[in-house]
Amino acid sequence: MMTSVDTDLIRVLADPLRLQIVTLLARETLCTTHLVEETGAKQTNLSNHLRVLREAGVVDTEPCGRFTYYKLRPEVIEDLAGSFATLASTARLNQAADIKRACP
Repeated sequence: MMTSVDTDLIRVLADPLRLQIVTLLARETLCTTHLVEETGAKQTNLSNHLRVLREAGVVDTEPCGRFTYYKLRPEVIEDLAGSFATLASTARLNQAADIKRACP
């Protein structure tokens, strides 16, 4: 059985600013203004990164007057972590069984 890891999601999360945003949103729901203050990024740059995270399904938005709040979708991170946990478990089992392919 081959475990599939979402490489598109890994690319999305590999960006340092996006990972910082995800880390901040893991702690609390924040609006763009808060995220600008916390990250020091320019608002337009931050908005572009938030769009990528939203399109990847990592964050949800919640309009509140003239502000938009962002919150992390923890199940997306859990699914990714689960894929890696399955890979690690498979590797442990295969190493314990000393499974290796013969060289030609």
